Amino acid sequence: MKIFTFDTTLRDGTQGESVSFSVDDKLVVAQKLDELGIDYIEGGWPGSNPKDKEFFERARDLHLKHARLAAFGSTRFAKNSVAEDRNVRALVEAGTPVTTIFGKTWDLHVERALGITLDENLKLIAETVAYLHEHGKEVVYDAEHFFDGYRANADYALRTLEAAQKAGAQVLCLCDTNGGTLTGRLVEIVAEVRKRFDGVIGIHTHNDSDCAVANSVAAVEAGATHVQGCLNGYGERCGNANLSSIIANLELKLGHTTIGPERLANLAATCKFIAELANLPLPGDQPYVGKSAFAHKGGVHVAAVLKDAATYEHVPPASVGNRQRVLVSDLSGRGNILYKLKQHGLADRLSEDARRELLERIKQMEYEGYELEAAEGTFELLVREALNPGVHYFDIDSYEVATRAGATGGSHSTASVTLRTKEGTHSATTTGHGPFHALHLCLRKCLGKLYPQVTEVRLTDYKVRVLDSKKGTAANVRVLIEWSDHRRSWSTVGVSDNVIEASWRALVDAIRLELMRLTEHDPSIERAVEDYCWGV
Repeated sequence: MKIFTFDTTLRDGTQGESVSFSVDDKLVVAQKLDELGIDYIEGGWPGSNPKDKEFFERARDLHLKHARLAAFGSTRFAKNSVAEDRNVRALVEAGTPVTTIFGKTWDLHVERALGITLDENLKLIAETVAYLHEHGKEVVYDAEHFFDGYRANADYALRTLEAAQKAGAQVLCLCDTNGGTLTGRLVEIVAEVRKRFDGVIGIHTHNDSDCAVANSVAAVEAGATHVQGCLNGYGERCGNANLSSIIANLELKLGHTTIGPERLANLAATCKFIAELANLPLPGDQPYVGKSAFAHKGGVHVAAVLKDAATYEHVPPASVGNRQRVLVSDLSGRGNILYKLKQHGLADRLSEDARRELLERIKQMEYEGYELEAAEGTFELLVREALNPGVHYFDIDSYEVATRAGATGGSHSTASVTLRTKEGTHSATTTGHGPFHALHLCLRKCLGKLYPQVTEVRLTDYKVRVLDSKKGTAANVRVLIEWSDHRRSWSTVGVSDNVIEASWRALVDAIRLELMRLTEHDPSIERAVEDYCWGV
């Protein structure tokens, strides 16, 4: 069965804390949603703010190939005639083929919030829907607080739907606006509405009880054929129903058609794109599309997945554009290491003893506080060192750093490094903006004449985490550093009870790794590490 998808990321989603899109962002998101195959895109409320007004003006130039653009608004104000209501006029002037109108369904809201009679509210609904219908709009009627209203006064809640449908609304969308309805009760109510009304019944749920996706899917099973939500579950309070999970569940679990199997393979990439544009991290554990959705860490799990992925994967990752990942950590069995090496033809290059030593080294490092899941550069270095045990570039004899504050409050740091290579001893002293910056410059200066390419390595991000805060200033810290050589990025990690030493260890590993890459180009290892650190 065809289930129509209605995305409200650009309207209801932007009501979520920390979610903000510029007009340009909204136009790009609309284009992406159209490419994904979403049926309806709600762009905003044109009568509420200048940003949404500009969006609809510029949206006239959007060339949507599939989706229908919707403008959102409310029924007319009680004091206005429908033709003179400014917000209703703005909906007509938005020029969209679809208009979403919300009206009061809960008698409490009608009498307390609007301060009018129940019959007057029915008139607001009917006149507004009819006016928009007469202006050629497809009208989606959002029955606000429908489930709360139904529990309080079922007869009146149903009369509001009747008023909207008789006036020309093509979709009656039942809204769990407070997000407090549990699935069993919601199904009963949707089924009752389905029995009483022909046409398209929709569902719009919020996640305040952590049931939004389940409620949406259950509503479809009870007869709804129109589902609203936001990709990534953005929205006010606890968010709207996560439309990406709903789409995947309907397509892969229930056999319905939403965006279709070919477009479903673009789901993960679209969710990440929107998250990047919102400047919010895509949760790793987000179902279907998060980077951890098909990640395996426990040795028993990995051993089973190697034999048959279905043992610990409920759907093929590729079906939603995601990918299987095997993590390497203190929970790893030999299967995790073998998985990575065998996957890329490297297993035969390590003996059984070497594989065991590599695994034990990883477990020991994780025990000390290293986190190799986030430091693919350190993992790559371990693999390269295991495959090339005789390769060695330099040894550190000593390093020191001092920071001096000036009378004006500014400071500068000076570092000295002495190291040995097969060509002899090399020393350098350099001043930097801080202790780590000075050490970084110093190490590159020592190695620059022998290996000029290391001067291209640049620090791009630096994170410090305290591992055992109860020890106060004596606590161990983990330093995670991201690097780039203008061709790729990678992360290395260092752990110590001294933040400078932890940073130094991550720095030295980054340089050792780059030297190994430069002197031994091995695409097989690079592919193995790319898979290890891959995330949507």
